[in-house]
Amino acid sequence: MDSIDPTRIFIRKVKRLVVKVGTAVVTRGDGRLALGRLGALCEQLKELNSRGYEVILVTSGAVGLGRQRLRYRRLANSSFADLQNPQGDFDGKACAAVGQSSLMALYDTMFSQLDVTSSQLLETDSVFSDTGFRQQLSETVNALLDLRVIPIFNENDAVSTRKTPYEDSSGIFWDNDSLAGLLALELKADLLVLLSDVEGLYSGPPSDPNSKLIQTFVKEKHLGQITFGAKSRVGRGGMTAKVNAAVYASCAGIPVVITSGFATDNIIKVLQGEMKGTLFHKDAHLWTLVKEVSAREMAISARESSRRLQALKSEDRRKILMDVADALEDNENMILAENSADIKAAEEAGYEKPLISRLALKPGKVKLLANSVRKLADMEEPIGRILKRSELARDLVLESVSCSLGVLLVVFESRPDALVQIASLAIRSGNGLLLKGGKEARRSNAALHKVITSAIPDTVGEKLIGLVTSREEIPDLLKLDNVIDLVIPRGSNKLVSQIKESTKIPVLGHSDGICHVYVDKSADIEMAKRIVSDAKVDYPAACNAMETLLVHEDLANNGGLIKLITELRKEGVTLYGGKRASELLKINEAHSFHHEYNSLTCTVEIVDDVFAAIDHINEHGSSHTDCIITEDQKVAEIFLNQVDSAAVFHNASTRFCDGARFGLGAEVGISTSGIHARGPVGVEGLLTTRWILRGTGQVVNGDNGVAYTHKDLALKN
Repeated sequence: MDSIDPTRIFIRKVKRLVVKVGTAVVTRGDGRLALGRLGALCEQLKELNSRGYEVILVTSGAVGLGRQRLRYRRLANSSFADLQNPQGDFDGKACAAVGQSSLMALYDTMFSQLDVTSSQLLETDSVFSDTGFRQQLSETVNALLDLRVIPIFNENDAVSTRKTPYEDSSGIFWDNDSLAGLLALELKADLLVLLSDVEGLYSGPPSDPNSKLIQTFVKEKHLGQITFGAKSRVGRGGMTAKVNAAVYASCAGIPVVITSGFATDNIIKVLQGEMKGTLFHKDAHLWTLVKEVSAREMAISARESSRRLQALKSEDRRKILMDVADALEDNENMILAENSADIKAAEEAGYEKPLISRLALKPGKVKLLANSVRKLADMEEPIGRILKRSELARDLVLESVSCSLGVLLVVFESRPDALVQIASLAIRSGNGLLLKGGKEARRSNAALHKVITSAIPDTVGEKLIGLVTSREEIPDLLKLDNVIDLVIPRGSNKLVSQIKESTKIPVLGHSDGICHVYVDKSADIEMAKRIVSDAKVDYPAACNAMETLLVHEDLANNGGLIKLITELRKEGVTLYGGKRASELLKINEAHSFHHEYNSLTCTVEIVDDVFAAIDHINEHGSSHTDCIITEDQKVAEIFLNQVDSAAVFHNASTRFCDGARFGLGAEVGISTSGIHARGPVGVEGLLTTRWILRGTGQVVNGDNGVAYTHKDLALKN
């Protein structure tokens, strides 16, 4: 069978679903209710209810809630002397009796706030042996669902005949996981979702960095190979109970997903087709899965391929890039068709216009990309260049030589053209590459990846460039500090910060593009109008577009400021102001100076002088690209030397900050950090150095008899 995405098997035909939430999800670590998670769950179920799904909830938590209330009551009724004596635990059935009403009252309150009606159904194992009861149960639930009521089921532990402390697993069902599986069958559900306190089923303990999330459970493969804890930290279930219930239901034909109940929208994402957690399906053993390759295997394959790439002759590496360029042009129609499908899906999903603008491959873009790849191929060979050569002693010569970093992991935003630039730079620099693009560009990225890797010869291997298709794989990749050498996140400050906090791998940060243009009092206003307009209007969604215009206060008094904002308004730019500008120009005040609009919008502020402009930029900017427009050379030098950004310009648009415009051929991103590489990162930023020492039998021997010369030698590449 062809490779498939398993989630697509069932999401199109789901109408009725059973959701089971366990005690570990509904309670916090201290045993108290996790009201935030419960609220998020109720909001998800309300959303599904409003979309026409028939939702049935199976909930645990009554015993835990009852125990908490009884402890409080005992404490309130105890004397000081009572508290000095050991306190025994409560009977579980008493806890259940107290907790059931409280739990249902809580659900009723939450659903009522969301304008949803819920109902309670308490069940015991014994009644399921009664055919009449089972028939009545189905009729009652169907009637409730027809009325858009959410039925809430729970095992009636208060009158259960099971042994204490709930160790009896006999009967038709024996905990709420198995009850959920039974109800899914009895009520003819299309999907069962079991919410857990972990992401899904792992190949080992979830805390073990070598454990891998199993995205599709294959009974014949996994059932006897995986060991997991049998019990939840607070309830009676745990992963064993969930897996047993999932296997039971899936073998009967009902797809099951075990996923995290800690996330606020996992149920909705599962129904949208995203791989969240572990899928159980009766036909799983027949599938050739999309994601059979683990993160580690993908990274190791990229490293092995990169070493074969580095071993090629320079002209052979160049030929690969020329073949990539030809393949892009040969497949232009297919690439644009996939891109159009992405754009249509993004528009239907209600994405903002700046994101859709970045997503689009405009007419002629594929040809431009192909030409940029050819330009990169024609650049000087970057690998193996001798950067420094010196004689340590007679006939003992040391060389510093450029070499590849190894394996790169690049997480980038919605722009599919970035994939081509990044991939071609990786090939030119001899690096293996793992790519994770935005989900909104899924089709475009897959098409471009297929075209590029098809041009890589078998002597290197198409696994040189891996395409990561799921966000869930990123945490596994970030653990591979012994395989991946550099992570490059292209996106928001939040994304960069999250990745830095999640990995030991060096991170080359590319965050917000909050670029400034400062117009000094000595500026040529006509020049300033051209530069300011270009910096904002040429491509508003670009990271090097102007987001804040700073103007010397003298221009506010002599008409210069009015000319500048008139030019911007003529181009359709919406203006917000800082405190001074908003008062003078009668425009709305910006909520923050640290804001990237990515649209025909910008902030304007008036400053005292160049020093105030520098202070503003260093405080509110993102260290990306900033510009001064002035005819005063002394003022220009002050600005160029004191603004702490990756790129600082004098009398030129911020839009020039680009790898291609800098003559780098392409860029993997624009680094706003201060280490390794800064500004547009081309081939040079993806290389490191190593030392090669050539001798004729010399030994150290305590430095006896070694006459060091330490003499610089001429380079010979």
